[in-house]
Amino acid sequence: MILTPIGLDALAGALDRFGAGLRDTVSCCIFAQIRATPLNRAEGTEAEEHRQAALALARDRGMAVHPQGATCLFNWDGAALNGETEAYVILHEIAHFVFAPPERRGLVDFGLGPGPDTIDRETAERAAVLSPLARDQEEALASLLGIVWEAKLHQPALASFLDQNWLEGLERSAASHFCDVVAVLRRRELLGPLPRLAPGVNGISAILVHPPNKPDKG
Repeated sequence: MILTPIGLDALAGALDRFGAGLRDTVSCCIFAQIRATPLNRAEGTEAEEHRQAALALARDRGMAVHPQGATCLFNWDGAALNGETEAYVILHEIAHFVFAPPERRGLVDFGLGPGPDTIDRETAERAAVLSPLARDQEEALASLLGIVWEAKLHQPALASFLDQNWLEGLERSAASHFCDVVAVLRRRELLGPLPRLAPGVNGISAILVHPPNKPDKG
């Protein structure tokens, strides 16, 4: 949910001001990649292609995925991913999986408490183990990492950038906060290339494979 909506007529100027406030080359490059993606979510066949690419990345990262039609009360139930959500939600959950240590990967919603799509919120609350501050820090990291992956997959990262409120506090700390999060992702070597997409079934890019001799560090 966008906390402070920005009209289309004001969006370009807001993005310009945000970009002008970035203090390092890496942050500028990441933002440029995000800004170059579509503003609107994909629909129909394209949305399904995006979802399949996100699921392929989840499996590549070692995440199990619930079978189609399974009842899922959480995006991540401690064992497997709900694969019937939108691509950007799946990418966000993969990012949480990357950041969660092994002991939290076995917890509902990674021990962060309920997310926006959590159905059984009481169970997720009981499983929460992080402090509010630690949760906010991890949410920021997972948010931006998922958005970076969207950009690399040529999906509408700009839509997620706006939905997840990266322009909030535009005239104060938004750009600085972005740079701080980029710096952490860079230190953890999570900004490298994704595995390349290979053609999947029925023309859908559903499988991710590593280029020869170039293992992904993410």
